[in-house]
Amino acid sequence: MPTTKATGGTPAKKTAAKKAAPKPTEQAAARSAEEVEQIREALTERLGELRADYDKTVADMSELQRDRLTDSAGDDQADTGSKTLEREQEITLANQMRERVLQVEHALERLEAGNYGMCERCGKAIPAARLAVFPSATLCVDCKQLEERR
Repeated sequence: MPTTKATGGTPAKKTAAKKAAPKPTEQAAARSAEEVEQIREALTERLGELRADYDKTVADMSELQRDRLTDSAGDDQADTGSKTLEREQEITLANQMRERVLQVEHALERLEAGNYGMCERCGKAIPAARLAVFPSATLCVDCKQLEERR
């Protein structure tokens, strides 16, 4: 690989690549108003869908709970255990849905604050491909992998 005398043997391609890569704050600032509006619309639409799903799940759980209260006479231990397990699964599902709602709300807050797309841990830009798949991502791939290992 060719080297430059001015950099003391540093490869010329690496030096050029370092200078060409914008800083994360510059990348966030470079996001156009149109891109921000598209992201906002997509997140707002997703938030509406998640809230509707969550509200329906909570309403269904309430209805099932009322039915169980009137329908549990004569249940043996196995029936009671099965119903308890089903209820716990429903609660877990509702909690997961609520967490997704909170994630999208947080993403919208970050968008308004101007730090959407930046890793909350290291400050680097989150790759556009990751944001396309998971728009409410708050960590870059490297930081997310570190978090999951713990």
